[in-house]
Amino acid sequence: MFRLTLIIAFCCFNGSLLAQTAQSFIEVTDDVAGKFASVVADDRVQQALELIEAQEPEYIQEQLRITEIPAPPFQEEQRATYYLEQLRARGLMNSYIDEEGNVVAIREGTGNGPTLLIAAHLDTVFPPDIDTTVRFEDGRYYAPGIGDDTRGLAALLSVIDALNQSGIETTADIMFSGNVGEEGRGDLRGVKALFRDHPEIDGFISVDGVRQQRITTGGTGSRRFEFRFTGPGGHSFGAFGLPSAIHAMGRAIAKISELQTPQFPKTTFTVGTVTGGTSVNSIAADATFAIDMRSNDSGSLALLERDAKQAALAAVAEENSRWRSDLISVEFVLIGDRPVGRTPLSSPIVQVAALAFDHLDIAIQGPGISSTDSNVPMSMDIPAITIAGGGDGGGAHSPGEWFIPTDSHLGPQSVLLNILTLAGIAGVSEPALEERDS
Repeated sequence: MFRLTLIIAFCCFNGSLLAQTAQSFIEVTDDVAGKFASVVADDRVQQALELIEAQEPEYIQEQLRITEIPAPPFQEEQRATYYLEQLRARGLMNSYIDEEGNVVAIREGTGNGPTLLIAAHLDTVFPPDIDTTVRFEDGRYYAPGIGDDTRGLAALLSVIDALNQSGIETTADIMFSGNVGEEGRGDLRGVKALFRDHPEIDGFISVDGVRQQRITTGGTGSRRFEFRFTGPGGHSFGAFGLPSAIHAMGRAIAKISELQTPQFPKTTFTVGTVTGGTSVNSIAADATFAIDMRSNDSGSLALLERDAKQAALAAVAEENSRWRSDLISVEFVLIGDRPVGRTPLSSPIVQVAALAFDHLDIAIQGPGISSTDSNVPMSMDIPAITIAGGGDGGGAHSPGEWFIPTDSHLGPQSVLLNILTLAGIAGVSEPALEERDS
């Protein structure tokens, strides 16, 4: 066993620092190190790595083409259809779009190994009316969604071509997916469907974003609700004395704003939107706010949810008491549920990712915690990580999102090394990924 030195930087979903130490260590077992060494020593693997670098300009153009195909939340069909065509053009004739809207393809192995799922998400955060035309200015490509996660989609195509052109046969089956529903109210619906419909999956890699700074090994969980307040409503003058749904909502927001949450494990909340009422001269019959609650710990998240609901119920009671009424009520409607999860640093899937970065001389800050598609398998104790697709970029989730293809070939190269070590190469190395008990 030897140790791979990495700088640790745990981050939450918005990239803020939770904790940092000068150095930490990922232990790499002799077994995993030996399998990785066998993979990188294979001439076909070296050829595949060279092909990825040589062909990278083609995949940058592919990235730009995909970017210009709109994929708003719950409206990913056009991009999915195009991606399906690209997979089939690369010989994956078993490709299909499932009932949830995911594009799925399987590159079969020798038939006696595990199943590894590699995915990048099709959807963006942007509405249908936003202009996704790519423009090049001052050395940068600009377009909404150009990095998150069009970069991941292009990286997967690059890897598939490299595997095909080098003639490498894996032991494990490799499932590729362009999945839906990673962003916003998509609530990870695509990956949830993949793991529901494919219990044979033994490991998962999400390729998401651009900068290769960390290996995401933890999943920040979230619970999102609409708190819906209802009451009788009435004229602001003629019916004065009736309780107001908006007043009850206001009381609830004020109480929630005073809640205290732990700094570690980091636990957060925000009331993001409010709606309700009929007119300025009406007592509101309805009011709704949407609340986002997050934590890196499932217990802390459950306590926060309990406290927020109790605050709303207390607010309803106060509004009713103020007008000697029982006409105001509140309903809690779940609109998002991202589970908390974690992949141990001792897992082979983490070890292999660290070795791949080290082999490619990619300086990384270490393991991180975020909210990605990997939350789902992590919560199921299925080995999972999220890594970036390569290049440089910024402005994610904004109309000014940008991308620079600086050393972008390193993204698909690292994905390739992860896949081949975890899946094993027939006649060369056994899979580092273990089959789970069915």
